[in-house]
Parts: sequence; structure tokens; C-alpha cells
Amino acid sequence: MNLTKRTLLGIVGASIFATAPIQAFAQDWQPRKPIDFAIMAGAGGGADQIARFIQAIAEQEDLTTRPLVPNNKGGGSGAEALIHLSTTNDPDHTILVTLNSFFTTPLRQSDLGIDIQTFTPIAMMGVDPFVLWVHKDSGITTFEQYIDTVKEMGGEYVMGGTGAGQEDSIVIAFMSGAYDLDVKYIPYDGGGAVAKDLAGQQIMATVNNPAEAKGFYEAGDFVPLLAFSDERIPAYPDVPTMKEMGQDFSYYNQRAVVGAPGMSDEAAAYYQELFATIYETEAWQGYLESESLSPLWMNADEQRDYWALQVENHKALLAALGE
Repeated sequence: MNLTKRTLLGIVGASIFATAPIQAFAQDWQPRKPIDFAIMAGAGGGADQIARFIQAIAEQEDLTTRPLVPNNKGGGSGAEALIHLSTTNDPDHTILVTLNSFFTTPLRQSDLGIDIQTFTPIAMMGVDPFVLWVHKDSGITTFEQYIDTVKEMGGEYVMGGTGAGQEDSIVIAFMSGAYDLDVKYIPYDGGGAVAKDLAGQQIMATVNNPAEAKGFYEAGDFVPLLAFSDERIPAYPDVPTMKEMGQDFSYYNQRAVVGAPGMSDEAAAYYQELFATIYETEAWQGYLESESLSPLWMNADEQRDYWALQVENHKALLAALGE
């Protein structure tokens, strides 16, 4: 099972912004207080970076009558964020930046009682590939050397990630199964903390999104070995893909915004218009390119179809990996 860009793009077709009816509806509602902009991850990771960049665009472009207030809720592989939205007493002022744990955490923690189809679709802002990184001081410069090193260490090779069932752990589990690797896995609260510990050589390798590792890569500390994308990532043209290694596997992380269950139609229209406007800004399009994200816009109906598809995809992925 793979989560390819073709699969993602195939369900949405051409990106068409049907903003006229949204604008007419959205004019009936305005936020009355600061907007709780919850983040389904810890500080410093990809979701956190995206939320704060979006907040900056909204402020610089004067797009909101009340500010977006970032609020990290990364505990329990995102369970904290899902509970936060599901139990809010003000759904019209509560929105969430999500990643693929939006799908996997309810599947792995069924006792939460979370039905993601009760959430309010707002915007799909793009999808993010994954890359395998090591520290430059490791001396490893190719994926083949990485495989040899992990096997030589006989279960003592240490990798970090954002927790069991999280996006990076799915990728690591697939890679470990495909190449018969035995690694120690240390969970962190977010991708930012993972990248910092690789920089400090507290761990030996990570599977991070490009944005989470970019600063360390540009400083010369990180070496990218393998991309889990359909094609080579333009920012890393010399880095092969897992598919080039003969494994039919790629995996992308959604970068989306959803509203709380019970949000009014008027508030939903307001946020859908707001994020459609942000998506089309030069700043956001530049961010997609600079941080190696793939653009992927969806309207509300397309998002619900996408959620259903990804729940089924991740059920199969987790089952195949023994989760």
C-alpha cells in the first residue's frame, strides 16, 4: 500500500476555486474574538511551522478581523488536538492544522470515540513528502551505506520520530520490513524536536519532512539519503526515491485545516474563504516551493471524500505493518 501523489491528485481533478457562493455566505458571519488555531503537533515541526506562517500571512495581508492564535496540542500522537476540538464550547472560533495522524490516531486509539467525518472541512493547503536524514559526522552518504550500517549494529541503531503510528513511523516500519532492519525508535512530541536531536547526535537518523530539516541541511549538518516521494524532490535532485530502489512505496503528509464539529455553516464559509485567499497568495505559493510541498487544493466535498479514502488507505497500511 502506498500513498502517492497520483492517488491524492486523482480524487480532486483540476483545482477550481468556487469562491463566489462562499463569499456571499461568509459575509453573514465574522469572528467575535481571537481564533483558537490548534496545531496537531509540538513546537518546531512541519505543522507548527505551517500554522505560524499562515498566521503571519493573515496578519500581513490584514485578512482576518480577529487574530489566529497558534495553540500546540501534540500530545498522544495528536489525540490531544482531536479531543480539544471535539469538546470545545465554541466551535465557531476553533480550527485545527492537521497531518496524517488525523486519520491514524482515531484508528489506533478507538477508545477516543473520534469520528473525523464530524469535523468541518476548511482547506487542504498541500502535501509534504518525507526524506531519510543522517548527520554528516556519521560518514554515511548513500542509502546503501545506511542499510549496511544499521545491519552491522544489530539492533542498536537509534532513530527518532513523532511516535508509534505517526507518519514517520509508518515510513520507518515499511523501510525496516523491506530491508530486514532492526532499529531502536525513540518517540518525540514533534518533528522539530526530532530534527534538533539528530543535529545534536542524540539519535542517528530520522525520517522528517524537508521543512523540518531544512535549516540543518542548509547549515551542512544533515545529509539526505532517500526520498519517499513519487519523483525526486527538486530541492534534492541527487537524492534517489524509494521507488528507484525497487520498492513501490511513497508517502505524503497532508497539510490541512479543519474546523471543530458543530461549526455553523456561516463560520465554515468564512474560514473556507479565508484559507482559499491565503492559498492563492504569493507568500503561500512561495512557501510551497521553498519548503518542497506539493500544491493540492480541495473544496469541502472533495475533502470529505479524501478523508474517507485516507481512512481506508491507512487501515490497510497499519494492518500491513502490524499496527
